[in-house]
Amino acid sequence: MSKDEQKPRLSRRTLLQLGGATAAVGIGAAALLHDPEYPEAGLRAATFIGRLADYETDARDLIRRGLTEVGVTEREVRGKRVLLKPNLVETSRDHPHINTHPSLVVAAAEVFRSLGATEVRVGEGQGHRRDSRLVLDESGMGTALREARLDFVDLNHDDPVEVPNAGEHTDFQTHWLPRSVVDADLVVSMPKIKTHHWAGVTCAMKNLFGVMPGIIYGWPKNPLHQKGIPHSILDIHATVGASLAIVDGVVAMEGDGPIMGAPKDLGAILIGKSPVAVDATATRLMGLAPENIGYLAAASGLYGPILASHIDQRGEAIGDVAQPFEVLDLPHLAALARG
Repeated sequence: MSKDEQKPRLSRRTLLQLGGATAAVGIGAAALLHDPEYPEAGLRAATFIGRLADYETDARDLIRRGLTEVGVTEREVRGKRVLLKPNLVETSRDHPHINTHPSLVVAAAEVFRSLGATEVRVGEGQGHRRDSRLVLDESGMGTALREARLDFVDLNHDDPVEVPNAGEHTDFQTHWLPRSVVDADLVVSMPKIKTHHWAGVTCAMKNLFGVMPGIIYGWPKNPLHQKGIPHSILDIHATVGASLAIVDGVVAMEGDGPIMGAPKDLGAILIGKSPVAVDATATRLMGLAPENIGYLAAASGLYGPILASHIDQRGEAIGDVAQPFEVLDLPHLAALARG
């Protein structure tokens, strides 16, 4: 039996039963997680939590330590083309809970350069604002990237390449990805920890919505939302194949995320080679249960582990950093509020 045949898969029917936004959390998600037909089996992953008090503190040593702790070696980076994908959704440098902070993006880039990457670029295809240069300039990201001599790729307008839908959780037969994503050897998701008014939680996996080109999917990429956010998250994760996440949890967001929520001082960054495990750890840092997040429950045993017993926690203990995050009082988020 081949490796692909051994890998457990959720049927299209099972995934469709998650039912779009209203099934992003709640009844059925936890049952999928514990279905003996789809166990996490031998899946294991390591995640690293590091304390970072503010954005003025140099994060390079902490990022380098985190990469080492989760098993990212110089051999994996040397000679590679690296694309850093931050969460850059709005034009405000006065609200550090909205966008991945420029200092962390620059710090990560410098670490990858020091590990021998031949190319490090930053790319985003925000879904709310059409003018990427305005977002760059007003968020402060543009200035930071210019000073660090980092190229920015507008993924909304980059040359689109049609590729097979590796997830098959929606009825899309193919997806369109920017050439810069297809050509990258290492795509690094660099999200902000936030609650999300539809998906419940947004972190490393949901952040990959921003690689989908606006010239194909529009603004705010409605075709992907119409297929169901959980389904599209799984599709994009499988198709892009991001194998590393560096997460901004210094100032996070609670409440009406991913844009209108309130700042939450968490004082941490997360690093891991499994975006699924990273998102599960981020969810626990928010005082929430990963099995109540529809797309995480579906990803369990398929793309990575979410069970605490299957995640080797490095750095700080979750209990020493975690804080309760406010969740909107909406019916489809009720399971999150119950924990």
